Amino acid sequence: MKIISLVKFAAKAVALVGLIATGSAHAQLRVEVSGVGSSQLPIAIAAFADEAIAPQQISAIIKDDLMRSGYFKIIEVGSAISETSQVNFGDWKSRGAEALVVGSVQKLSDGRFDVRYKLLDTMKSSTLSGFSLATLPSNARLTAHKIADDIYEKLLGVRGAFSTRIAYVTKAGPEYRLEVADADGDGIQVALRSKEPIISPAWSPDGTKVAYVSFEAKKPVVYVQNLITRERTVVANYKGSNSAPAWSADGSKLAVSLSRDGLTQIYMVNANGTGLQRLTTTSGIDTEPQFSADGQFIYFLSDRSGGPQIYRMSAVGGEAKRITFGGSYNITPRISPDGSTLAYISRRDGKFQLYSLDLASGQEQRLSDTVKDESPSFSPNGRYIMYATESGRRGSLAVVSVDGKVKQKLTVQAGDIREPTWGPFMK
Repeated sequence: MKIISLVKFAAKAVALVGLIATGSAHAQLRVEVSGVGSSQLPIAIAAFADEAIAPQQISAIIKDDLMRSGYFKIIEVGSAISETSQVNFGDWKSRGAEALVVGSVQKLSDGRFDVRYKLLDTMKSSTLSGFSLATLPSNARLTAHKIADDIYEKLLGVRGAFSTRIAYVTKAGPEYRLEVADADGDGIQVALRSKEPIISPAWSPDGTKVAYVSFEAKKPVVYVQNLITRERTVVANYKGSNSAPAWSADGSKLAVSLSRDGLTQIYMVNANGTGLQRLTTTSGIDTEPQFSADGQFIYFLSDRSGGPQIYRMSAVGGEAKRITFGGSYNITPRISPDGSTLAYISRRDGKFQLYSLDLASGQEQRLSDTVKDESPSFSPNGRYIMYATESGRRGSLAVVSVDGKVKQKLTVQAGDIREPTWGPFMK
């Protein structure tokens, strides 16, 4: 094959289960963090008053989120502090804390919990932020993630992504599963089960649907599945290979790669499977389309120059411009939410590694030190890239900050984990 990434296809039957069905399904992802940001902000996070009545410890989840980000140094507190407590700012300043998080949890008469939080600037002796959220017991973790998001944004100036979700494919024994989880790997739920591979999951821009390729028709077929209603739609089931779905910015269409007319080319199709239009017409292979966040362009993989490289064209097709020139083998383009950075997998010296390209300066950076990387996906705030790699002969997921300084590894106790895609911000 001209492009190795095309050899992701197999064929046989699939057994569906209800999407986001009952309960979480399997062992939580284990997260290991190494490296820190260019600077760490010292922050104290107190236990929330009366948080033991909640199903999960709110302050511990917030602390884990901020520690995992790599940009905060956690200062231990040792006691609970309510958002209404008097705070001695000088004492916290002397302990090295530039910010302090306090709060409380109260049970409401309708069974919900009122989670109250306050973020204090110890250097200026002032309140930076604070709010209260009434939450169902089942949403306690989500509430904690939202507080961590607010802290991240107020202190770093970038929207936090702790309350977002990820999707990925696991393989344990003979079974493949498409799973959805919180960004920290908790709350795993099964979307799809199969005895054969599932590939190329992709979130819709509003986070309510996932497109993917399954093989129940004994060939690769593109589906869209609604995470709320569990309804699924066949989007592309043409002769040959149907692969690599990517959502348009408004969620109304998908770009797909089809070999219906011979060599694999890029097409556009409505999200309900109607209105197929061909976008590329070349004598080579064009695949792995990816829309820019503003919807104006499609980045894609092509071997039209003699080897696999990444190109960009208008979202309606037309002339394409080559984007990657470093190395002779660059695949799987992913564009950052702000459109400034391209992430991709490059093969050099026999290693498949994650690279980024600053599109304005043309500066390239290698972000991984593993050797079998694939499937990069930006966090919705553009601060991190998740990708699949191999650890101890098993597939695992990794996360790296866009500057390469913060690294995380996500593994499961048994089986492989691959094909990650990071979901959007939820409204």
